[in-house]
Amino acid sequence: MSGLARTLIIKIALTVCLWCIPLLLFPATWLRMIGFPVPEPVLFLRLLGMAYVALVVAYAFGLRDVLRGEYPGAVVWVGIVSNGGAFALLLIAAIAGVLDTWGERARILMWISLLGTFAIAAALVWFGVVRRAR
Repeated sequence: MSGLARTLIIKIALTVCLWCIPLLLFPATWLRMIGFPVPEPVLFLRLLGMAYVALVVAYAFGLRDVLRGEYPGAVVWVGIVSNGGAFALLLIAAIAGVLDTWGERARILMWISLLGTFAIAAALVWFGVVRRAR
């Protein structure tokens, strides 16, 4: 299995487990218990969760293409922009102290997300752009 296929599998799993399921299915009380600030109306979290589901669908199609031996260029670039942008926003928030007021479990999840988005963006650049150019 190629590095790009492995990257997309990891990205799909992380997105579903860390973002789609909690944002779409967890009650607001659970999110608060974990230590996240919850916006009102909660509908905004649900919409964000659905946007992540849409990204998972794109990544799944990209994975299918890779497994067929095709290059999923659009999916690679969407992933780079999405994960690179998320990494930048999370890093800025961490440096600015935004996470300092959040609960411990929420901070841990955000640091995992920060590191994960960096790793995914870097892997997509390496396996999806650099290796493709060679």
